[in-house]
Amino acid sequence: MKEKREDIRNIAIIAHVDHGKTTLVDELLKQSGVFRENQDVNERVMDSNDIERERGITILSKNTAVMYKGTKINIIDTPGHADFGGEVERVLKMVDGVILVVDAFEGAMPQTRFVLSKALELGLEVIVCVNKVDRPEARPAEVVDEVLELFIDLDADERQLDCPFVFASAKKGTASLDMDKEGTDMMPLFDTIIEHIPAPEGDPEAGTQVLISTIDYNEYVGRIGVGKVDNGIVKVGRDVVIVNAHEPDKCKKVKIGKLYEYDGLNKVEVQEAGIGSIVAISGIADIHIGDTLCDPENPIPIPFQKISEPTIAMNFIVNDSPFAGQEGKYVTSRHIKDRLFKELNTDVSLRVEETDTTEAFKVSGRGELHLSVLIENMRREGYEFAVSKAEVLYHYDEDGKKLEPMEKAYIDVPEDFSGAVIEKLSMRKGELMGMTPINGGYVRLEFSIPSRGLIGYRGEFMTDTKGNGIMNTIFDGYAPFKGEIAYRKQGSLISFESGVSVTYGLFNAQERGTLFIGAGEKVYAGMVIGENPKLEDIELNVCKTKHLTNTRSSGSDDALTLITPKKMSLEQCLEFIGTDELLEVTPESLRIRKRILDSTQRKRAMISAQNKSN
Repeated sequence: MKEKREDIRNIAIIAHVDHGKTTLVDELLKQSGVFRENQDVNERVMDSNDIERERGITILSKNTAVMYKGTKINIIDTPGHADFGGEVERVLKMVDGVILVVDAFEGAMPQTRFVLSKALELGLEVIVCVNKVDRPEARPAEVVDEVLELFIDLDADERQLDCPFVFASAKKGTASLDMDKEGTDMMPLFDTIIEHIPAPEGDPEAGTQVLISTIDYNEYVGRIGVGKVDNGIVKVGRDVVIVNAHEPDKCKKVKIGKLYEYDGLNKVEVQEAGIGSIVAISGIADIHIGDTLCDPENPIPIPFQKISEPTIAMNFIVNDSPFAGQEGKYVTSRHIKDRLFKELNTDVSLRVEETDTTEAFKVSGRGELHLSVLIENMRREGYEFAVSKAEVLYHYDEDGKKLEPMEKAYIDVPEDFSGAVIEKLSMRKGELMGMTPINGGYVRLEFSIPSRGLIGYRGEFMTDTKGNGIMNTIFDGYAPFKGEIAYRKQGSLISFESGVSVTYGLFNAQERGTLFIGAGEKVYAGMVIGENPKLEDIELNVCKTKHLTNTRSSGSDDALTLITPKKMSLEQCLEFIGTDELLEVTPESLRIRKRILDSTQRKRAMISAQNKSN
């Protein structure tokens, strides 16, 4: 017999990136009394790793729980970036409702549509939280209309259309059910959760069924499966079998080692858990997302959404530059291989494959941001390696026709810059689907564009819009190959010899383009030291000193003025590199280099490639 468990509510917080999900969770935690009165709490307490805190984005979904009026509310904070959409799809299987957070100024954005469509497909109850109502340019009434239009667009049924709206300022910690009245605390949101989100249902007498929706990883206990108890009860020490809806042959007997429930930001060890509880289970080495833990008497797997396939790939290669091994702690192919395969423990949207050579691994992910976060984590941990330019993963249909991943790009720019953006994206095989004026002299452009057309475009976009543009993209399926795209309009300035860069050599070099290095930096032959505004590569000697004569003193170099070099971030480097280049990544440096360092061999390879294409 199915029963409702009234003392629990399971919700996920979903939204477009930067609309305030994590700040909202902070306030729910604070106002439910999770923290002591005098406890010093960081902002965005749920973003636990360094990169999440620095970039202000959520990468991994997080679980927490609060008590309100005797009801336990399990809350899952999800990522807003499309690259981490795989995380969102999975965690929605654990909840009965969602809070859709929408910025009171920006309104419904591409990722709002994506996460809402997933929630509606699963038939979940929705509470719309219009956040940042205290912004001076907030327009809550229009945003409510936009959200309702989005519901209609996504074929929501009448029950879903009749969802409650809450108006909040997560920063101030207030919520109100009335658009025109400012609240005093978050209680209206808590009350709306209790009232509108259904209590979890299940059969406590039936055999155990727990669907694993996320995997946590801990150095000490290994893999930890996180999921909701759908039926029956889970007990420590009890035998269960692992089955999977997508792998009919899987049936493995295991024992529940340790069982935890969430309380605030902590995991609390429990002996057993009943229907509706969100639990973490450790002690099962071979547990994966999508597995169902069942009673051995009646092993029925719970159906589960397949994880979205990766769309781009790059090679992670053992560093073989002249500076190899000087700055990193972990440099061998075994170190790199172990680290990449360890990442698969927690990141299910990632694929790692071995290649023909033991020195390189093909790593595929959901987008450039997805892979750049992995690269940044590895370099901080002391790894040294090289990566190739990101390339998209093609599919082929039954007739052998090449299909490529497509993106929908939504771009908000001041009207004056829209021409430049349309021109650039058209050159990258983008097709303008719509153009709508929005607040403050801005215009919203909607493009359908191949994923590879966006590789390396963000930096150019920021320059073209003088930093005033906002670009959001979302995966939009596969379509026939759109033809070749010329990625780069610039060539590279390449160091001709190894040594240390000097002012005199750099002064002559800076006339040829923009330099990436200053004086006194170690360089090697084949290293890219700058960009040439023209398409050709130029080799330069930046280690060259002036010949001294009786009438010249070495001190006369001091009068030469160097332009400040362009320092590039990891993302900018990944966008800049060409197909014949690599990015050398170490804990201390990022260096762009040619794949083939030797000048003569490089020219030979170029000639033979041209001959082949002719």
